Amino acid sequence: MSQVLHAPPQAPVPAGDDLAALAARHGLSVSGARPSLPAYVRQLWARRHFITAFATAKLTAQYSQAKLGQLWQVMTPLLNAAVYYFIFGVLLGTKHGVPDYVPFLVTGVFVWTFTQSSIMAGTRAISGNLGLVRALHFPRAALPLSFCLQQLQQLLFSMAALVVILLCFGVPVGVSWLLAVPALFLQFTFNAGVSMVMARMGARTPDIAQLMPFVLRTWMYVSGVMWSIDKLADKDSLPRVVTVLLETNPAAIYIDLMRFALIDSFHASQLPAHVWAIATGWALLAGVGGFIYFWKAEETYGRG
Repeated sequence: MSQVLHAPPQAPVPAGDDLAALAARHGLSVSGARPSLPAYVRQLWARRHFITAFATAKLTAQYSQAKLGQLWQVMTPLLNAAVYYFIFGVLLGTKHGVPDYVPFLVTGVFVWTFTQSSIMAGTRAISGNLGLVRALHFPRAALPLSFCLQQLQQLLFSMAALVVILLCFGVPVGVSWLLAVPALFLQFTFNAGVSMVMARMGARTPDIAQLMPFVLRTWMYVSGVMWSIDKLADKDSLPRVVTVLLETNPAAIYIDLMRFALIDSFHASQLPAHVWAIATGWALLAGVGGFIYFWKAEETYGRG
């Protein structure tokens, strides 16, 4: 006599809305779901020590294999400044009519390097750290922020050499040097915002990292690193719109603010009108806008 085995009846599969209600009833949420913007800010603040430690560790390891070690943090921008001085200052004659050209040039190179390195590091912040992104749960904005903080630490380390150069070329210490603090804060905010924009774009399209050096090199040439925008703006041959674009270029704004703070021969008349308002506006636009743009794709980083 055969015996028939009956499988237990299967419970009906809930519909999509029923599944969502079931998950909510039991306190379940989607893994890796994007938190609200205030919650995201709180998560970042809670990991501020990780951001600082990660930035310091990356800075320490950056030149660990080189015999001269951390001296390359100073030597790299100085060597770039020497090359630019020979090409632009000597061969092309851009130093003529620019008082204290060497301090003018070195300040521009150091400040520009801060922006350039921050954006390049931010572009690879996600795509270059996929192992960390996929292994640990943390707000992904911590990565581009830590890379920008690393570049700020490197700039502050290099500022000692800049001060020596300024003093050697007869630039006196002045109260205006204190203006370098708010100028650097605004530039850091701008750099962090742009880095987060590039981090999101680089996470989706890693090839952008190969294109960025050409974009940044072009940006450098129009930012007055090696030449005076003020001198060029005085020429009647340039259309007014070109002059305005050159003067309000954010990289040029932060470079000239640092020159105004540190070099006594660089006068306020050489700055565009309302320069601090423009600098603050760029910092807020890039910082806040870049942060929100990056946050909106939080759940997509490391997937695919």
